[in-house]
Amino acid sequence: MSLSRIFRTSSFRLTLSYAGLFSASVLVLFTVIYWSASFYMTRQLDAAIGSDLKELEQGFARGGLKAVAALIDERVKEMPSGPMFYLLQSRSGRALAGNLGPLPARAAIFDLDRPPLRGPIRRPAAIRAHGVLLKGGAYLVVGTNADPLSEMSLMILRAFGSSFILTLLLAFGGGLFISGRLLSRVEAIGRTAGEIMAGHLSRRIPTGGANDEFDRLASSLNRMLEQIETLIEAMRQISNDIAHDLRTPLTHLRQRLEIARRKAASPDDLHAAIDRSIQEVDAILATFAALLRIAQIESGTARSRFAPLDLSELLNTVLEVYRPMAEEKGQGLHAAIAAGIRMMGDRELLAQMFANLVENAVRHSPQGASIRLCARGGDGIEVVLSDNGPGIPAEERRNVFRRFYRLEASRTTAGNGLGLALAAAVAALHEIAIDLGDNHPGLRVTMRLPREADALSVKEESASPEVRASPLSQAAAVMPPPGAGAR
Repeated sequence: MSLSRIFRTSSFRLTLSYAGLFSASVLVLFTVIYWSASFYMTRQLDAAIGSDLKELEQGFARGGLKAVAALIDERVKEMPSGPMFYLLQSRSGRALAGNLGPLPARAAIFDLDRPPLRGPIRRPAAIRAHGVLLKGGAYLVVGTNADPLSEMSLMILRAFGSSFILTLLLAFGGGLFISGRLLSRVEAIGRTAGEIMAGHLSRRIPTGGANDEFDRLASSLNRMLEQIETLIEAMRQISNDIAHDLRTPLTHLRQRLEIARRKAASPDDLHAAIDRSIQEVDAILATFAALLRIAQIESGTARSRFAPLDLSELLNTVLEVYRPMAEEKGQGLHAAIAAGIRMMGDRELLAQMFANLVENAVRHSPQGASIRLCARGGDGIEVVLSDNGPGIPAEERRNVFRRFYRLEASRTTAGNGLGLALAAAVAALHEIAIDLGDNHPGLRVTMRLPREADALSVKEESASPEVRASPLSQAAAVMPPPGAGAR
């Protein structure tokens, strides 16, 4: 991984920005500490000078210049090498006592960078002094060694200088390390994306196992990639199924038209061929309509049409519509539906889902079979449709909800294999769990509505002044044509 790539990363630039901000903060902190320490040390020096100077002024008040000179000589004898320095000079500028040489008379606090010293004393780099004018024109100066102040300032300067350089080095090194780590994670995502774009849909973004934000992002992206792979595989399967299922009717349609063109002996023969061709086209259009219907349902736009509805009345209506079809085959269509079951949903779509399932049971159950539809409310809504027909093998139960999937491989019976796919789409829209089980013998379809939907079922359907059609006519208007569902 080249340094130039790391230098161009946003994380490295962000790290340098923070380093610059931190450096500015260090400079401000250094200024405050340096000024505070210098101010404190200066006040300490001034306090020591002021205390000594006050004693000397009191001595002058008691005994004049001789008393001050005696006090100064005593102090110099006790501390010949400092750190205190004294000067008593006459009005004419002659030094009367002390270890400092003559100075210009000024009543102020001042610093002496190159102090004039008297006697064999180690010369300090600087002296902090305070001078006062005494009565009669004499000049008194008391000073102290200011080297500790300079040494402290130098120590603070060196400490902060070293810390500042170390901060910059750590910031630069940390920026390189963090940017390298982040860049490696981003490059891993980029490599995976490139492999997926190259057609390797099974590739996934590696995770580091630290459960950090990159691992969580990688997990989310991997779940998205899995869903995309599933959808693409489903699209491929659907495309293959469409090509397979529509090729046969289109081939039959072309052959019929070709035969009619060549062999039609009369207008009646031609009209009959056209009528059969129209039926084939209608079946093909019905297949496309079912596919569009499933796509519309899966888009979720139908949720805006959800409203409170009476599920009990809807199920009874569906049974009434399909009862004649069952009676033609000598089948018994029984019901055990609790009254007053209410839920939120799209009435039209739910009617189509239950109609597809009931029709599927009627069409694939033999003569004299018994079909039973049960529904109960209470602690969640459960609808069970059972029959004693041939059932569905356990290994095929997950496949029957795929588009165009039919258990009859020969596909000689009517149907397009979209009925259960449409039912599954409606169930997913309403968050209904469908379970296919064995009825010993036959098939048992169990539909469970989530508790959230059951909680919404307490809402009452708002009254409307418009005139409505009867429940039977409403359900019949949305029932699929026979043969839409297939097992």
